[in-house]
Amino acid sequence: MNTTKIGWIGLGNMGIPMAEQLIKADYAVTVYNRSKDKETALKEIGASIAETPKNLVSQTEVVILMVSDDAAIKQIFNGPEGLFSAEISGKIVINMSTVSPAISKEMDTLCKEKGAQYLDAPVSGSVKQAETGQLVIMVGGDETAFGQVKPILEKMGKMAVRLGDTGAGNVAKLAINSLLALYTQGLAETVVFANQQGIETEDLLNLLNNGAIANIFTKIKGDAIIADNYKPTFALKHIVKDLNLAKAIGLDSPLAKTALNTFEAATAKYGEEDLIAVIKQVKE
Repeated sequence: MNTTKIGWIGLGNMGIPMAEQLIKADYAVTVYNRSKDKETALKEIGASIAETPKNLVSQTEVVILMVSDDAAIKQIFNGPEGLFSAEISGKIVINMSTVSPAISKEMDTLCKEKGAQYLDAPVSGSVKQAETGQLVIMVGGDETAFGQVKPILEKMGKMAVRLGDTGAGNVAKLAINSLLALYTQGLAETVVFANQQGIETEDLLNLLNNGAIANIFTKIKGDAIIADNYKPTFALKHIVKDLNLAKAIGLDSPLAKTALNTFEAATAKYGEEDLIAVIKQVKE
């Protein structure tokens, strides 16, 4: 068994399969999640359960977070039973959530004051890549700390790259998700335009998937459009959050502004559906 004891906080669509990869790699993993029902599946394959973040950090050496937003991060660190209510000296905290560079810099400073290390390490990839350990992991923070946890990260991803100081991983992830938004809207608009001119969706996607701009994303989301399946692997509301985070640190291009307007308009009806549900907004 790998000797490093890992704590995992956040068991959403991505958190569960990512934590599973570590359990399968023979790490001792303790999990905490606000809604306790999501802990059951991991407990069945060997995870221990912590009642609070404070309880979790006392049992582990490396703590990994995979939660929704900055507000959740603040609660996990600063809440009454949060990480900072425990002794965290010597621990390494890895925040794999898609959050702002500002929250990472804030938590990094506080961790250092308490003798702990903090890394931001968001991921590129969706549920399928999480289930197969094929995520791309982008890291900001101390180089020595990164070296210590790289073997752990490599159990979840096909590559883990340190890009610079604290927040660098967050910036890279926001850049990637901004392109994701532009590409998703572009795909949706292309399908709608072709349909309006009498081209069937299946025929168009067959051409796209065999042409010069073929890619995995077009194949997956094209299949979802054809099947009228908008079950979220990445909820539309989250791309709105990410575009706003990118805007807050300076993303101000014409395409980005348009995408933010489109996805914000779609949120009321389709926010809980997959981001490709934006095609319904484009049709309207």
